[in-house]
Amino acid sequence: MKLVTNRRNFIRKSALIAVAPAVTYTSQVGAEEVLIDEADPAAAALGYKHDATEVDVAKYPKKAGAEGAKQFCWNCSLYQPKSDELGGCQIFPGKNVAANGWCNVWAPKA
Repeated sequence: MKLVTNRRNFIRKSALIAVAPAVTYTSQVGAEEVLIDEADPAAAALGYKHDATEVDVAKYPKKAGAEGAKQFCWNCSLYQPKSDELGGCQIFPGKNVAANGWCNVWAPKA
């Protein structure tokens, strides 16, 4: 089998190789900034809210009272900050949660 490389093919392939990392990086950055949807089945099952003040304390009594008022994703042991507004959560792999959010799995940092 004979391998034929001409100048046109070389330039075309070189351009694709140069652009591919930038396209991949851009798509990954965009995905990292997206919050999990509150209607996502896993989020809904755990009572996740982007705004912890919107949690139904009758349904989730853990969030009620003075101690409950101090519970946010940003001070949960499962939270992994990415910016001031959002971060990852071990409960929702590959998805982000709001720093000021809350879910029923909240656990204090040690």
